[in-house]
Amino acid sequence: MKKIAYILSAVIVAAMAVSCEKFLDSESPSTFDSASVYSNYSLTENTIFSIAQSFGETNNYRGRYLSWIGLNSDIEWYNTYKPTDEKYQIAGYAQLPNNSQLNLNNGPFAKMYEAIERANLCIEGIREYGNPGENADMAYLLGEALTLRAMIYYDLVRAWGDIPARFTSTTSETIYKEKVSRDEIFKQLLADLEEAIPYLPWPGATAATSRTDRVNKMFAIGQYARIALMAAGYAQRPDDGMVGTGDLGTNRKTNDPDLQASVLYPKALTYLKDAISSQTASLEDFETYWKNQSNQDNLQAGPGHETLFVIPFSDGRGRWNYTFAVRSEGSSYAGGATVTRGGDAGPVPTMWFKYDAQDVRRDISCVNWRWNENDEQELVGIQKWYFGKYRWEWLTKNPYKGGNDDGIKPVVLRYADILLMAAEMANEQSDLDYAKDCLLEVRLRAFPNDLDRGAYDYVSGITSKDDMFDAIVDERAFEFCGEMTRKFDLIRWGMLKEKMDQAKSEMKQLRDRTGIFADVNHLGEYGDVYWQLDGNKLVIYGFNGEAVKPAGAWEKKADYFGKTVDSKGADTGLYNELVEGIYYQNPEQYMFWPIYNDTMTNSQGKIKNDYGYESL
Repeated sequence: MKKIAYILSAVIVAAMAVSCEKFLDSESPSTFDSASVYSNYSLTENTIFSIAQSFGETNNYRGRYLSWIGLNSDIEWYNTYKPTDEKYQIAGYAQLPNNSQLNLNNGPFAKMYEAIERANLCIEGIREYGNPGENADMAYLLGEALTLRAMIYYDLVRAWGDIPARFTSTTSETIYKEKVSRDEIFKQLLADLEEAIPYLPWPGATAATSRTDRVNKMFAIGQYARIALMAAGYAQRPDDGMVGTGDLGTNRKTNDPDLQASVLYPKALTYLKDAISSQTASLEDFETYWKNQSNQDNLQAGPGHETLFVIPFSDGRGRWNYTFAVRSEGSSYAGGATVTRGGDAGPVPTMWFKYDAQDVRRDISCVNWRWNENDEQELVGIQKWYFGKYRWEWLTKNPYKGGNDDGIKPVVLRYADILLMAAEMANEQSDLDYAKDCLLEVRLRAFPNDLDRGAYDYVSGITSKDDMFDAIVDERAFEFCGEMTRKFDLIRWGMLKEKMDQAKSEMKQLRDRTGIFADVNHLGEYGDVYWQLDGNKLVIYGFNGEAVKPAGAWEKKADYFGKTVDSKGADTGLYNELVEGIYYQNPEQYMFWPIYNDTMTNSQGKIKNDYGYESL
């Protein structure tokens, strides 16, 4: 009888540098036969946990994947230009297949397939021994395994494009597999989620679905919608039949008739409408939401809560604030005087100025100060903005103790995305009224103090499908800045390079106070910025179009927007190389990461690069 390890601790995938014979011939000293495991709820649940355990592996989601997969876009960037820095190369569309940050035999590509192998074993075991057709608890676990596998495949595709398809557990005959068209994978994932959704309770309906680190029906619906949007959208694709041949490809939509928007969107929108009408999730106060998310208080799912799923890192795992929080240089909030943490990436410098002044998301999402060793906020240069959704001082429940991990559980999906995906799909099906209802709900949360201008009047002014699409493009930027979804929105809309070029142009206009930033009422008469401390908090004067010097004792930063060289002759501010460096190579051609040399070597020649990486 087939044997499996209790926690599935030893699995293999094509990309891993492990001997095929050694894996297939080995057996854990503590094993149970499959029938014993998958006929028992608790043992089966532990195999589900083994899938999630893979997320926290040192070089999987916890490492470079979550840190860099969403960079760069028109609203978020790695805010240092250094062509020899391999982290910059990842963000700047300039990495090579030998990039030492990701060319690892235990990197995210290998570890994601490890998690898929675990999911495959779970799915096969539950189907054979768990009686999910009559046992609702085992059906839930089957739905959870199918949904987690779909999420991991979605993340693989958004990183690498076309990849190997593994939907059954590995055998000696299938250990090495070639890439396939992502269309084949999309169709399987959508079918899997159609099966899983009926098995899963709504958020808050059961003990398991009351936690955001477990799968619920609304999260599965959100994954279905995300996959439908990706499958029907634009992306760099090899010519049909040319996957894995080194084909450069073109930026286009699929030719598969089953994956057209006209086919996928009606079913996805029906699911989304069911999710919205279930009233089992809702928007929360924006600032309170992000404070709670920092303190892991977002683990409760259900009515009144916004988060649908998080990466289930332990309190001592994960590098989210470590990478993305507002910069700390010696503050007690982030480990003390010898510790510099956070701020490796941030909003592009123009992003703050694009928000309406009454939008509560602006000052939460975009921050132009950092913490110093005196626990005081201090102004930084116009080129250095930070993601204000992630802040060390908000870690009051579990204060940061130093080290590389901070325990933040990154949000995978929240209810605002359900609403905006529904708005987009309804608009594409010419249901403008429903689209406006969904958009209005998001805007009402963003403008609690100016509901007419910011929400009601704004939405009522949308009178066409094109108007609504433009509004959704903008709203997703305002709502999700810092959450690393924008790059993939732009890809599926076919707008990645167009919007990044626009961001470059606008950064130069900000620096030179021309174009959209030429109005004296926008940045002040002379481009000067004044600041003072209120306790340890920074007050900035000059970002909101104030043209008169403020009364009182203020420090002055002269020509804050235009300065490009410091007293030592070093480039600062929005100098040309930094601005142009938002991408180093054409982001449309290199929107996907390369398959890395270690993976290609260990695939026994089965896996090859496309999109132009073969020649690099």
